[in-house]
Amino acid sequence: MGLLFMGKPLAWEDSIPYLEYIREHGITQFLYLWDRFKDREGDTLLWGDEVEYMLLSFDAEAKNAKLSLHQTEILANLQSLATDICSHTRGDPTSVPTFHPESGSYMLEGTPGSPYTGSVLDLLSVERNMRNRRKLVRAELMAHEAVVTITSFPRLGSPGVFTDPYYDPSHAQSSHSLFLPDEITSAHVRFPTLMANIRRRRGSKVAINVPIFFDVNTPRPFVDPTIPYDRRIFPEDPEAMNGAALPDHIYLDATEFGMGCSCLQITFQACNVDEARRAYDALVPVGPIMLALTAASPAYRGYLADVDCRWSVIAASTDDRTEEERGLKPLRHNKHVIPKSRYDSVDLYISKDLKNRPEYNDIFVPYDEDIYKRLTTHGIDTLLSKHVAHLFIRDPLAVFSDRIELDDIACSDHFESIQSTNWQTLRFKISPPKSPIGWRVEFRSMEVQITDFENAAFSVFILLLSRAILSFGLNFYVPISKVDENMQRAQQRGAATQQKFFFRKRIYPAEPRHSTPSEVPAPSERSSATINSLNIHGPFADISNGIETNGHGDGKYVNGHEERGDKYEEMTMAEIINGKGNEFPGLLGVVNAYLNSLNMEFESKQRMRAYMALVKRRADGSLKTCATWIREFIRSHPAYKHDSVISEEINFDLMKALDEIERGMRVAHDLLPTDYVGSKIDDGCL
Repeated sequence: MGLLFMGKPLAWEDSIPYLEYIREHGITQFLYLWDRFKDREGDTLLWGDEVEYMLLSFDAEAKNAKLSLHQTEILANLQSLATDICSHTRGDPTSVPTFHPESGSYMLEGTPGSPYTGSVLDLLSVERNMRNRRKLVRAELMAHEAVVTITSFPRLGSPGVFTDPYYDPSHAQSSHSLFLPDEITSAHVRFPTLMANIRRRRGSKVAINVPIFFDVNTPRPFVDPTIPYDRRIFPEDPEAMNGAALPDHIYLDATEFGMGCSCLQITFQACNVDEARRAYDALVPVGPIMLALTAASPAYRGYLADVDCRWSVIAASTDDRTEEERGLKPLRHNKHVIPKSRYDSVDLYISKDLKNRPEYNDIFVPYDEDIYKRLTTHGIDTLLSKHVAHLFIRDPLAVFSDRIELDDIACSDHFESIQSTNWQTLRFKISPPKSPIGWRVEFRSMEVQITDFENAAFSVFILLLSRAILSFGLNFYVPISKVDENMQRAQQRGAATQQKFFFRKRIYPAEPRHSTPSEVPAPSERSSATINSLNIHGPFADISNGIETNGHGDGKYVNGHEERGDKYEEMTMAEIINGKGNEFPGLLGVVNAYLNSLNMEFESKQRMRAYMALVKRRADGSLKTCATWIREFIRSHPAYKHDSVISEEINFDLMKALDEIERGMRVAHDLLPTDYVGSKIDDGCL
């Protein structure tokens, strides 16, 4: 979720005179924050998750599962409930989960009311907190409604009725979509403004083309008969016929198709800016891996797609680049060809660590030269200056008439208006003004899972991985071009078991490190042998398959610099997560090594063991990804005609099944461990 506040939004044409002003003052605000917080030290580990939910309405008689467009009412009730809980119990309001609007009017975002720490107790409270949020939402629903965590709703924009209440898409003034009504978008002023301004800035509707999954009865070539090619209501209506809709693809034409997908994100605080930059860089190559491992979105607009993930859909849905910026027309003065959408993978490593060699930043990264010069002249190093100057080649997408002239010392709205609309796989976050919050890193690539157990497992895994990286001084660097290639592979059908990914073979340092990141056991508590070997043996050895490392570094070091060439290769998901041979322990191996350094009681170890086992089994294929499970459910449904079409009846049964799986009322041993019980068990959360 980006910057949210209420105000008076300007239409795109009216905001153009203010764009340079906002960009200039956004950098001024960043520099004030930098001067204030660049030397900030000693922040402890605090972290939190963000889970995005979809609201459903079931029509049992018609066998139709629809999106329930009641975000506004439910949010109001949840906020009132939180106030009541605190007033009656005299409790701390930060202990009550918080809920926020998301892009779709059928969506909610839930976060813990206060951040977690790195303690074992807090790690084990994540699932309970997530279940509590779901329980609170369910209490506000009617008998025929449900709340689910699914990344993409299979029939969003399909012919027929897919919302409750129904609205006619022919009146979509914001998106001009052929398929979606404006009412599908949240009433919060930010979201319709973003949607309209993306279209207006681009000069056309977004054009999202998802490859169709060719089943045995799918027509070849596939030309979608549900597209109303002959509609002539808005100027952009002929775009579909004139090449925007590609054959053999599912055509989507509105920002909501991407921003209306749900995801799972975590944000954690570092002890200082340098630690945040190291963690950011280390997790960049992990982004595509976790995208593939959490794949959960194989269906769009009533069709099965030949992809398993949302990423390219959402990237195209927010692509506001003009024809010049896409390289389709000659550039005017002071403009850039921009290779990617503003919602895409990270373009630049930013750490000053010596492990970050210049050749790893091997892709073209356009940046604003004037802003770069201003930042470097101010004393900011070239890597971070280039990162910020790259973000600021974008325009602010939502300008509010009452939020233009601001106190640059007291607020950061102009900086955040651009920072928060660069939606990359990771986000490097500076401390806000007048806030106790420190430097943070947001990990953004994961797809939301069906159950709170899965969402908790992947959240805890990424948090622990970030701790292990910092604790053991691990080196995950591969060229950014290989990360980009991994992102494309990660979205392919069955990528978790059928694709290989570029990953670094030797990840441990040549010599023991002596740094103490926040909430990490001090080096004095571990021998150098433990750090070098990663200490895989112990209570989690069975999960990591007993893999042992030999402590070899990644080559010879001279004056702190690596002499030998890159050490990466193509690995399977099972190898990346669970290890390969004696030299590469796998991501799970280093997480288990970190867990071995924590004092945990037997019951806590068992709970953590269950989370790590889920990660392990999704990687080795003994448990299916959500995308594979959903695809196989659809293809095995009695009403499915093997033509790639997802009917209302199939979708109804699928949504029912997902809700029942989460509650523990339906067994899915190929998706979840056999001992999964679900939320039908009353956790006594409140």
